[in-house]
Amino acid sequence: MKKITLFILTTIIVIACNSNEKKIVDKTKVDQVSGATKKSSIHYTEETHLKNVKQLTFGGDNAEAYFSFDNQQLVIQIKNDAWGIPCDQIFLLNVDSTYKHSRPKMISTGKGRTTCSYFLKGDSTFVYASTHLTDVNCPPTPQKRADGKYVWPIYESFDIFVADLKGNILKQISNSPGYDAEPTVSPKGDKIVFTSIRTGDLELFTMNIDGSEVKQITSGLGYDGGAFFSPDGTKLIFRASRPTTEEAITNYKKLLSEGLVQPTEMELYTCNVDGSDLKQLTNLGGANWAPFFHPSGKKILFSSNHTSKKGYPFNLFIINLDGTGLEQVTYDGVFDAFPVFSSDGKKLVFSSNRNNGGNHDTNLFIADWLD
Repeated sequence: MKKITLFILTTIIVIACNSNEKKIVDKTKVDQVSGATKKSSIHYTEETHLKNVKQLTFGGDNAEAYFSFDNQQLVIQIKNDAWGIPCDQIFLLNVDSTYKHSRPKMISTGKGRTTCSYFLKGDSTFVYASTHLTDVNCPPTPQKRADGKYVWPIYESFDIFVADLKGNILKQISNSPGYDAEPTVSPKGDKIVFTSIRTGDLELFTMNIDGSEVKQITSGLGYDGGAFFSPDGTKLIFRASRPTTEEAITNYKKLLSEGLVQPTEMELYTCNVDGSDLKQLTNLGGANWAPFFHPSGKKILFSSNHTSKKGYPFNLFIINLDGTGLEQVTYDGVFDAFPVFSSDGKKLVFSSNRNNGGNHDTNLFIADWLD
C-alpha cells in the first residue's frame, strides 16, 4: 500500500468533484445536477515541466504504474467494476499503447486484493503484495467511523510474491505474521525495500531479491511506507507519520491495534539504504506522500495537499534533496499523484482525476518531462 489507496481517491473525488480553481487548456464541462463547473483537461497551462501529455487508461481506478527496466512496459494496479475487478489487481501495459477500447493483460491471480507491483531486473518477472492466500475474495474496506477519522486498512493478510508476466507465482518471499507489503526494487536490481509490521510497528525493511537477509531500516514510532530507492541505489525516500504528542501517540497505537492508520499527516524522509543519515525532507503539513527520485538523484517529486484548505486538491510538487526549491508541478483541481520517472528521465507517468468527465475515475497519464 504505497499509495493513498483508491479508497481515499474515491473519498476525495466525491467531496471535491465541483472544484474549479485553475485556468485550463480546453473548455470546461457543466454538472447538469448542480450547475457547478467541472474541469476536463489533459494538460493545464501552468504545467511547464510536462509536454505531450497522453492519457493511457479510460475508466476505473488506475494507480501506481511503474516502468520496466527497459522503459517499454508498465505494471499497474487497477480496480474496475465494469471489468468485474472489484478490488485492485495487477495489469501489464505497453508504454506506447492506449486502452480506451481494449483491456490490458492481468498478471496477478485475480484473487484477493493486490498492491504495489514492481519489475525485477530482466523485465520477465515482477514483485507484488497480495492477500489471496488468506481469502480469494476482496478483503472488507473500513466502514465510515463514528469519530469521522479517515483511515487506511493495514491488511494482515498481505504477503509479498514474485511472479512471471503470465501470472504464475514463482515464489513467496515474505511469510511473517501481519502486514508485509509495499515492495519496490533497487535500480541495481539487488534489493527490495518494503513495509512490515513484524516488529509491532510499521517500519521499513530491505531484503535480497530472493527474500533472504531481511534487515530493519527504520525504528521511529509511526507509519513508514511508500519507499523508493535513489537512482544509484544508495538512498531511500519514504513517507512517514511521526506522532509526538501523548494524544497523537495514543490515537496511532489504538488505530494500529485495529489494523488501521490515519494518513492525513505525513512528511517525507530520506536515509541511506542501511538506515543511517535519516533526515526529514519536508515540514509542510497535511499529507505529503508518493515520493519518487528525479533521475538526477538530487530532487524528489511527490504528491501533496499542503496548499489545500479542505484536504484537496492533491497536486505534484518537486523539491531539492536538501529541502530547498519547492515548486508546484501539476494543477489539477482534485487529484494528481503516483509520479514515476522512466529510468532515462525522459518520461513521467502519474495518476489523475483530470479529464474524467466529472465522475470518479482515476486514470493513468504519461508525459515527456522537461527540466
